[in-house]
Amino acid sequence: MIGYLEGKLLKKDDDRILLLANQVGYEVLLPAFVMDSLKSKAVGDETALYIYYQQTERQPKPVLIGFNFEVEREFFQYFISVEDIGPIKAVKALNLSVRETARAIESGDAATLKKLKGIGSRTAQKIIATLQGRMNKFALMRKTEKGTEQESVAEDFSRQVFDVLVKQLGYRAADAKKMISEAIKRNINIATPEDLIEEVYRGEKK
Repeated sequence: MIGYLEGKLLKKDDDRILLLANQVGYEVLLPAFVMDSLKSKAVGDETALYIYYQQTERQPKPVLIGFNFEVEREFFQYFISVEDIGPIKAVKALNLSVRETARAIESGDAATLKKLKGIGSRTAQKIIATLQGRMNKFALMRKTEKGTEQESVAEDFSRQVFDVLVKQLGYRAADAKKMISEAIKRNINIATPEDLIEEVYRGEKK
């Protein structure tokens, strides 16, 4: 199974790229929000993607779907767990950012979810019913440069959340530390990483 590819960009189409890695050209499908992030890339540029690999008996031809961050791939795996949403439909649907889609799910905003390509009212409600309460982590995503500096955080569960914010969601170390500190001040009864993520998300919504 292919989980990550790094190589030269050979070709860009509307919804896919051809990536040369180790003398093999891989066709990789990209959701619109990932394709948008590659606008500045030109043929010949180095490109790295986390890969969701799909191959089934009904679809024996392997399909590779690419993401800039591992957390985006994780969100995609949640998204395709919704009834009637397979990988190909999901790739075509995800024209909004993970952050915006996750926030719409958490707030029960079906109108925003209907902006996703091919998603109608019924499917939007299915998405909310299936995923609401599980999207706080993804709702905190923001666009920043990779390679963020890290700083230490005292408590174990705080450290876990700090690592999620910095390594997976792209926050600067100082910002992540402040968000965690403010969340703990607001709710002194936080006892798990999940509780802390939820409280950080509540603070970001205000």
